[in-house]
Amino acid sequence: MRTDLFDFTLPANRIALRPAAPRDSARLLVVSGQGEFEDRTVRDLPALLRPGDALVVNDTKVLPASLHGRRIGRQSGAGGSGDREPAIAATLTKRLDGSRWNALVRPAKRLAVGDIVRFGGEGEVCFLEQLDATVEAKGPGGEVTFAFAFHGPVLDQALCERGEMPLPPYIAGRRPPDERDRTDYQTMFAREDGSVAAPTAGLHFTEDLVAALRARGINLHRVTLHVGPGTFLPVKTDDTSEHHMHAEWGSVSAQTAAALNATRRAGGRIVAVGSTSLRLIESAAAEDGTLTEFAGDTALFITPGYRFRAVDAMLTNFHLPRSTLFMLVCAFSGLDAMRCGYDHAIGAGYRFYSYGDACLLFRAA
Repeated sequence: MRTDLFDFTLPANRIALRPAAPRDSARLLVVSGQGEFEDRTVRDLPALLRPGDALVVNDTKVLPASLHGRRIGRQSGAGGSGDREPAIAATLTKRLDGSRWNALVRPAKRLAVGDIVRFGGEGEVCFLEQLDATVEAKGPGGEVTFAFAFHGPVLDQALCERGEMPLPPYIAGRRPPDERDRTDYQTMFAREDGSVAAPTAGLHFTEDLVAALRARGINLHRVTLHVGPGTFLPVKTDDTSEHHMHAEWGSVSAQTAAALNATRRAGGRIVAVGSTSLRLIESAAAEDGTLTEFAGDTALFITPGYRFRAVDAMLTNFHLPRSTLFMLVCAFSGLDAMRCGYDHAIGAGYRFYSYGDACLLFRAA
């Protein structure tokens, strides 16, 4: 399909820079399977679902993966040893082992294989005077492999001390990350380290909302999908068929798969909380919708025409134009319905993107 079909214009003042407080007070645009929509709030979710439905949440945990440092030990120019070494910004993207990470860096042209980057100054723990990383490999597009001087839990502690939450560019470009983001940009379900972006639909949940859902007879089940930086990248090709989807690692336990299969047999609906949960459940589903245990990478790219196997409804935030996420919701609820819904949301003052409001989408009839 043509990529420009998924374009729209969003006024800058519709981009949320902080989440709603309390989280479940965010607005909720409900889109029916017939394309009709109504305005509600997230705390209305129990009344909008049925007893016996099952919510699937992503329990990945966002790492403080944004680091700032300087190259050390190599002169930066012709001016000699007095030249200041260049500043380096890095976002960790994938753990390779106990001491090695893939990362995206800026400016990548200032680094060569063998260079050392020192992140931060003195740490809060006396034996972590600095965090050094050696450039082990370089790839196209700013990718590098860092080999850190520390290993395992000690490295994790050092990263936690020096790292910042990797806010999306549309937020980080307007304000710096701060201590509030360490909790704001983390869902209440987070427990498995590995993401560099939050599964943002989960940000709307509170203990009170979960209790109300359970009281209604709606169960919650956990899956894990570690969100990579590709989630924010627009589709730059003219046709969606030419886009390369970044793979992300995920897992569905045998217990969760069995519970969701039982939900479907009993006539309940599977409701994915976020595009990450939806893509993972669909990756684990057979042609007839039966779920099995899954652990591995998924690069499932969902565009209009995709036949959904297992997911009946989804809770999701408002997404960027030309993004794979907007294409996914258009596949789920229909391109025309979602374009009309987004036009309504913009006109009605909904807040967009990671810290913004939400949609409850039912699969197009």
